[in-house]
Amino acid sequence: MDAGAEPDAEIESGGGTWRFPAGKPLRLDSGATLPNLEVAYKTYGRLNETRTNAILVCHALTGDQHAASVNPATGRPGWWDNVIGAGLPLDPGRYFIIATNVVGGCMGSTGPASTNPKTGHPYALSFPVITIADMVRAQAMLIEALGIETLLAVVGGSMGGMQVLQWAADYPEKLFSAVCIAAAPRHSAQNIAFHEVGRQAIMADPDWRGGAYEAAGVRPEKGLAVARMAAHITYLSEPALQRKFGRELQRDGLSWGFDADFQVESYLRHQGASFVDRFDANSYLYITRALDYFDLAAQRGGTLAEAFATARGVRFCVLSFSSDWLYPTAESRDIVRALNAAGCRASFAEIETDKGHDAFFLDEPQLDRTLRGFFASTAQARGL
Repeated sequence: MDAGAEPDAEIESGGGTWRFPAGKPLRLDSGATLPNLEVAYKTYGRLNETRTNAILVCHALTGDQHAASVNPATGRPGWWDNVIGAGLPLDPGRYFIIATNVVGGCMGSTGPASTNPKTGHPYALSFPVITIADMVRAQAMLIEALGIETLLAVVGGSMGGMQVLQWAADYPEKLFSAVCIAAAPRHSAQNIAFHEVGRQAIMADPDWRGGAYEAAGVRPEKGLAVARMAAHITYLSEPALQRKFGRELQRDGLSWGFDADFQVESYLRHQGASFVDRFDANSYLYITRALDYFDLAAQRGGTLAEAFATARGVRFCVLSFSSDWLYPTAESRDIVRALNAAGCRASFAEIETDKGHDAFFLDEPQLDRTLRGFFASTAQARGL
């Protein structure tokens, strides 16, 4: 949407790309600025006359703005189309749902593959390091441009849940409620370690070319595929892997070599190969680094409750999964304790499932019921 355009025209179109007004760059936590920033977004439903039914959906590490519709670039279905849709917890017939591609992403928002206006070439590694707070700052400017003063809710899982927490810490006056799913108030040493393995795999690929692979007409596909394979293991649980694959072989007998003998090996190779067709390697570096830097308590003098000191008017729902070892339930409980200490209203549920961290993407009846109940009560509390 061009600066000064009427929001309603863009809302009706179902999204697009919003450009920051000229002379108003995004100021980053690193001290750098991003001029001519663009934020790609999709909308579902219509904003009501009082502009009180808007819900912002925040995506995870490799997600995008196509939360409930087919991604035109990949042909893949929306990553949350079991939650957003007619008769689902987030019903576009009742709510105006907004999903953005984060800053640093590769689905239309400004990121390392975007053109640097100073050079006319892709940013690559000249793109400044970003944080979760930077992502949220850009989202807040988009929400303001759409003429929305207060969101009915902000909701997300994994990295999306971290954005939810950052919203509550930085913009509590713009929130009526917040739903944080399978997230944590900080990135653990174990999570940082897994990300470092992935980044090193990318940077060790000869086709990475110091980040300048686009100029060379190549892509570090092997390194990015390995990074995805390593990360994908953390999204699953051991029971889920055992149930789906066990030690089942791909074919009769062993190869007595290093082909994919086991079904789980073939599955991971497929995950890696399909990922390189839809994601930018440098974006992976930047977004994983943003996650590593995330520590909400450190931003508020080391006390997590201080992050929510001004969010007493926000209704919170915190959800975790019993088999999630990437962001285990103990970390969600830390969030809830901090919210209680800050005097915030918070409900909490640990959902019993063996599907691991990725359960929030999947058909999980208890998650469906919990989200339906929370959004119904939230809408009622706001008079919708």
